[in-house]
Amino acid sequence: MSQEIQTKGVEYIKASDGRTVAQVIRHDFDDYGAFPPYLDTDEEKAHLAEAYGNIDPEAERQTKAHMTADENPLQVIMLNRNPGAVVKPHYHLVTERPTNVTRHQIMLCRSGKMRINVYAKEGEHLKDVNLDPGDLIVMYEGHSIEFLEKGTKAIEIKEGPFPESDAADKVDF
Repeated sequence: MSQEIQTKGVEYIKASDGRTVAQVIRHDFDDYGAFPPYLDTDEEKAHLAEAYGNIDPEAERQTKAHMTADENPLQVIMLNRNPGAVVKPHYHLVTERPTNVTRHQIMLCRSGKMRINVYAKEGEHLKDVNLDPGDLIVMYEGHSIEFLEKGTKAIEIKEGPFPESDAADKVDF
C-alpha cells in the first residue's frame, strides 16, 4: 500500500504483521490537501483543466482527496466542490485488474449506528469500529457487522462479480 497519511478523520487498522486490513474515513474528514491528486506534470495539469471545466490545478489539490492507494481494486475519492463545479461526461477504462486475495468492500453508514468488527483473513480480531451517519470503512479482509440502532441504514459496495451463491462468496471464521 502506498503512504498512509495520519490526519483527523482517517484511521488505518493493521494486522499483527503490519499489513493494512481496513481504512476508516469519518464523516468529518476535511483535510483534502493531505491526499492530493497527482498533478506532477504539465500534461496532467492540462488534462485536469480540460476535464473539469478549467479548474485551477492547484485548487484541485485542496478539493479532491485520493483516499486509497492507487493499486487497490476499490478507489475512494472524497470531493469538496462548490456550486458550479463541473466534471465533464466521461467513463473509466480498465487498464489492469489487481490480483488481491480477498474481495474488498466498503460499508457506508447512512443513518443510525453500526459496528464493524475487523478481522485479519487468518481470523485474528483486530478492532471494533463504530460508524455514525456519513462514516465509511474500506475493508480489505475479514469483518462482521452489528446494527446498533433501530432503522440503521447502510450502503455496501464490494468488488464483483458476485459468485453463484452466498456460500461461494465468503469464508466464515
